[in-house]
Amino acid sequence: MNFEVLYPEAKEKHTTFCPYRVCPIGAHVDHQFGKVAGFAINKGITITYCPTDDGSVEAVSENMPEKKEFCVQKVKSKYGDWADHLRGVIRVLNSEGYSLERGVRCLIKGDLPIGGLSSSASVIIAFMLTICKVNKIELAPNEIIRLAQKVENEYVGVNCGTLDQSCEVYSKADHLLFLDTLDGTYDLLEHDKCMPNYEIGIFFSGVPRSLAGTKFNMRVDECHAAAYYITAAMGKDYGRFFETYLRNVSFEDFQKHKDKLPATWCRRAEHFYSEQRRVELGAQLWQKGDLVSFGKTVFESGASSICNYETGSPELKALYDAMLKTDGIYGGRFSGAGFKGCCMAIVDPSYKDSITKSITEQYLAQFPNLKDAFSVHYCKTTDGVII
Repeated sequence: MNFEVLYPEAKEKHTTFCPYRVCPIGAHVDHQFGKVAGFAINKGITITYCPTDDGSVEAVSENMPEKKEFCVQKVKSKYGDWADHLRGVIRVLNSEGYSLERGVRCLIKGDLPIGGLSSSASVIIAFMLTICKVNKIELAPNEIIRLAQKVENEYVGVNCGTLDQSCEVYSKADHLLFLDTLDGTYDLLEHDKCMPNYEIGIFFSGVPRSLAGTKFNMRVDECHAAAYYITAAMGKDYGRFFETYLRNVSFEDFQKHKDKLPATWCRRAEHFYSEQRRVELGAQLWQKGDLVSFGKTVFESGASSICNYETGSPELKALYDAMLKTDGIYGGRFSGAGFKGCCMAIVDPSYKDSITKSITEQYLAQFPNLKDAFSVHYCKTTDGVII
């Protein structure tokens, strides 16, 4: 699909790019204000656009059906389609007092299949920056993150934290983003110069994913429930349910009271606390350049997501098992929430051909019906969105 063919009358053309992200360690904890680690990758969402003076928005996506049209002054309720991510941007900017007069005609392209790389956050950020650009609005990086999360939470209906948005905004090529989602502080960690070369492998299951239709929000509620129960058991003021987080409960207090928790809530909390330890350890291993041990920690994160957080479709579990058996993969796990979508891996670039062959053969032996939808991709880390 070509912008010039789609809009031959356009007198000017501009582009906005936002990268996707991967989170090797720190999954499922940002909504509890945990510490996380991640990268932006050199694949993402590109919006090609021209401004409109009447406030109209006309959006076409290569990956989604039907052209969507609305006005920057009149967005109210959501429609339950892919363009809610765009409408949500308008709704949030208006609610925050930003003056929107101009809209855009735009073509949205994604570099990779949808599912597991936070394409939703990517398209929200890219569209937000596009609308801000044509309306001469400047946003600070932390404001982009806050507003993009607000779109997901309050309009789209996903109770996510700030991991995705932060990776896509703050990241720096060949650095590990180490972020504390409690206060938004972060470091961009360099690795020792002796660390081996690496790339990021992406293995798409061929089964698409949308968080709004999964048990993602249920998992978030279970984490809140565990924190709420322990806080009450300690005799402390527990306040409102959705304002009680596992980050506010010490590991020692969890140990004292975990036997009182329902088994499901206990497992969610076990994942949170063990993942926090893995993030801290992973940051140290990355700085030392110990990619072998770092990758082992990534695999352990994936195992905890399966056993304690209980995510992972049969397809993703098959990919995880295949990665464990494949030479040249330092470590890997589900990418995203673990409901369908894809897996990511940190790989030795010299093994890419054999990795592709091994993963493909193992996976399609179990799911031959997904032959035409399954795909393997390799990418590199990159800088966050350019403002």
